[in-house]
Amino acid sequence: MHTLSLKELRDGIHSGQFSVMEATDAYLNRIGRFNPELNAYITVTAETAQAQAVAIDNRIRQGELSGAMAGVPYALKDLFCSQDVRTTCASNMLSNFIAPYDAHVAAKLKAAGGVLLGKNNMDEFAMGSSNETSAFGNVRNPWDTDKVPGGSSGGGAATIAARLAPMTLGTDTGGSIRQPASFCNITGIKPTYGRISRYGMIAFASSLDQCGPMAASAEDCAITLNVISGLDERDSTSVDRAVPDYTATLNDSIAGLRIGLPKEFFAEGLNPQVAEVIEKAVKEFEAKGAIIKEVTLPNSHLAVPVYYVVAPAECSSNLARFDGVRFGHRCSNPQDLKDLYERSRWEGFGAEVKRRIMIGTYALSSGYYDAYYLKAQKIRRLIQQDFVEAFNEVDVIMGPSCPTTAFGIGAKTDDPISMYLEDLYTIPVSLAGLPGMTFPVGFAADGLPVGIQLVGNYFEEARMLNIAHQYQQWTGWHKQLPTAFA
Repeated sequence: MHTLSLKELRDGIHSGQFSVMEATDAYLNRIGRFNPELNAYITVTAETAQAQAVAIDNRIRQGELSGAMAGVPYALKDLFCSQDVRTTCASNMLSNFIAPYDAHVAAKLKAAGGVLLGKNNMDEFAMGSSNETSAFGNVRNPWDTDKVPGGSSGGGAATIAARLAPMTLGTDTGGSIRQPASFCNITGIKPTYGRISRYGMIAFASSLDQCGPMAASAEDCAITLNVISGLDERDSTSVDRAVPDYTATLNDSIAGLRIGLPKEFFAEGLNPQVAEVIEKAVKEFEAKGAIIKEVTLPNSHLAVPVYYVVAPAECSSNLARFDGVRFGHRCSNPQDLKDLYERSRWEGFGAEVKRRIMIGTYALSSGYYDAYYLKAQKIRRLIQQDFVEAFNEVDVIMGPSCPTTAFGIGAKTDDPISMYLEDLYTIPVSLAGLPGMTFPVGFAADGLPVGIQLVGNYFEEARMLNIAHQYQQWTGWHKQLPTAFA
């Protein structure tokens, strides 16, 4: 059953081939068998899932529930609030937090009849590119358990790669859906900023964070996106714009499609093995009638330093609320108020979170705001303008998601700059607020998966899903499973 797509699962349930309970138990059994090795889940909601499965089975039999997600099991990154379920953000600061309400997307999936299997491991407060900063231990890549799965949605990526759920929701701030999708041979999409409500999503960097689905195929991502997209008046950044049916255009022809290749993405720093796989995939698109054209994003080399001013600045503000008084871990036996604040935050946060809070606080401090934060925002606008000009020439932009395949656990933990450069190709897209996605296109000579990044113009998620779906009709990379988890 675990090899079925989300759509096939839904069809099997509705035709009576198997029940919601049987589907739920099949995934819970796989989680019990493989999660101890992968550490992809922080919390497994087995009893709640089985109770939900019984109720949904009854509602489907009585004709009260139908639709694309009815009866389908799924997982959530552990930064989406889920009512009466522990929501930790992979941090000691929130290790015992039981959310009193559902995030917008969690409520949407619940209303659609989905069955929550549990909450996925992640980098602490979504800060990391390898899923090694979690207070609950690092996640292992199913393709090679000595390698990282990518971050910060690495628990979700490992979950899909090992088929411990057919779909999960991740978040992408600087590449946290696209980079782990590339490392784990799955499909993941970061929609346009504002397309999906961030209500109930514990914030890292508010002007960048965006929720998106991770699944085996573009079609499964499209089905999920139909459920969770749209205006939410509780989120002031949520966009009031009609939501198309993302599955309706999946089979449109891509003949004549203009694909732009940014020359800056194929320069020094890109691993030759990764470049070879990406270039082969581009030629396959060309053979199907797409028009390939070189474009330029001249300010993209500034994206990483800009990101590491803007994102830490916003995180230092967002995480100020976790002080042991209003929210989060409280130290024992504080001597006075100052001691309470200092020890609660010191004990609650991990090293990477502390590093980013300090960088952000410095960048926002009096006398340095103009020199760092304001200048970074001006360069951010230049990066956005580069994309606007590129989209005057082409329909979509294509390139690598990451400069390398998955690296070894611990290989970059002592070199933060090297770790930050893993998001070299994804960060410009996040700064511009554009939609981006990754889907599998093959394996490098080291035997590890490679994903290609596709970037669309604003609110053109349907076109991107169409392109990825067409590719997945003539290739089978997205269906391959790691041998130990087949």
